[in-house]
Amino acid sequence: MKILFFIAPLCIFLLSGCSTSSQFHIKDLAKTNIDMVSEIHMNQINDLLKNLTVKLYKKNPYELQKVQSQTINSRLSQIFTCPVVKKYKEIDFKESTDAILLGFEPDFKGDRVFALMHGLYTMINKSYNSKCELFMLDYLNAQNLYNSARNIEILVWRLNTRKRNDGRLFILTNSFEGEIKNLSYERVFGKLISLQDTMALIVSNRTGRIIKEVVQIAGMTFLPIGI
Repeated sequence: MKILFFIAPLCIFLLSGCSTSSQFHIKDLAKTNIDMVSEIHMNQINDLLKNLTVKLYKKNPYELQKVQSQTINSRLSQIFTCPVVKKYKEIDFKESTDAILLGFEPDFKGDRVFALMHGLYTMINKSYNSKCELFMLDYLNAQNLYNSARNIEILVWRLNTRKRNDGRLFILTNSFEGEIKNLSYERVFGKLISLQDTMALIVSNRTGRIIKEVVQIAGMTFLPIGI
């Protein structure tokens, strides 16, 4: 009976807190600390990816012009959907690393930035079990998170080395402006890699599973990310 007297006020407190604070939701009670940390990482990653998408379109405006009536905002709405339920004919219905690779195909006539960013977003989303939110039964795979970080490194290498037949890079990123070296893209990619590596270590420590590290070789293929 005493337990009931204790629980009842607690429930009232939690419910009243829900009505007075937009930061608290009843569903959060079903989440562990690791779930909340994962979501913080996911939100940070999404913000970085959106920022990167805008930067790439401003640097490569001709890519946006390849598809009529598209704007940066419309592309952001198409890329950043969760759950990812729609596949796009213009990129041959490809996702994840397959879409990224399409962006570097010499014969591809479509929007390379869209292919690249849709692929990057869906690849990272897949490393989080393709979830929009994580609850205590949603166990992440540290190897998938680690592999996604290595795939971002491979993508950066491709961006800096893959060129068209005329010698131009497929997608422009870093550039030199006078004597000032613009490395803002490198910083964004570096943050993405760091977030994924950190999350991989957190999950590995939680599950006790050892991450199989891979030696990076220039030009190597993307690593698999399974669910």
